[in-house]
Amino acid sequence: MKVSIGGPLKLVFRPWVEGLENVPAEGPAILASNHLSFSDSFFLPAVLDRKVTFIAKAEYFTTPGVKGRLTAAFFKGVGQLPVDRSGGRGAGEAAIKSGIEVIEQGELFGIYPEGTRSPDGRLYRGKPGGLARVALATGAPVIPVAMIDTEKIQPPGKVLPKLMRPGIRIGKPLDFGRYQGMEHDRFVLRAVTDEVMYEIMKLSGQEYVDVYATAAKRQIADAAKAEKEAAKAAKAALAQAEKEQAQKEQAQKEKDQADQG
Repeated sequence: MKVSIGGPLKLVFRPWVEGLENVPAEGPAILASNHLSFSDSFFLPAVLDRKVTFIAKAEYFTTPGVKGRLTAAFFKGVGQLPVDRSGGRGAGEAAIKSGIEVIEQGELFGIYPEGTRSPDGRLYRGKPGGLARVALATGAPVIPVAMIDTEKIQPPGKVLPKLMRPGIRIGKPLDFGRYQGMEHDRFVLRAVTDEVMYEIMKLSGQEYVDVYATAAKRQIADAAKAEKEAAKAAKAALAQAEKEQAQKEQAQKEKDQADQG
């Protein structure tokens, strides 16, 4: 996959990279990145010599039919790990377990602390579960990563990608050994996550928003819905006003004709 996808990606888009020396040549580490685009999971592994394992919903791996098998093969090839979200505690616990397994195998584990793609290019509050708990349970260093301009390559609604150079900044590893054994303390989890997000913010230069991206997406969707309903109501009101005006003009016309008769 590095040859079939990574090679062409680097050749066509020519991503620039800073801080590549901060990724260890061997041994476990957690790559914590901002999330601007679906392509983030392709560009980051493409510029690294080592395999990076991300998590993906299990449906990508279990869809039946030829298309389903091809999709499963693709996601396995690019280092995605299936996570079953049907359990009682959902994707959070499954992601943590998967991350710990990857780290215990001495590999690189990639995670997006925001939990979902940014809806507007800004950096949102990190979720204090997966990242911090995997880091504290394993003692693995956390390497902050900033993806730059990947959201501009293929904005929502665009079919053909725009040819431009995205960037990747990789920060120095963060050691959270001082919190070892405290992975169930919610205040510690929050502190670890916020420290990582601060480093990502410095690397990316993004505006930071202290709310979760999922909440922001709901607000944006609600605002769009309200705007659509307001436009619909305004259109209906205009149509009604035009109808009433036409009726008045017709009534006046009939009155004028009657007066002339």
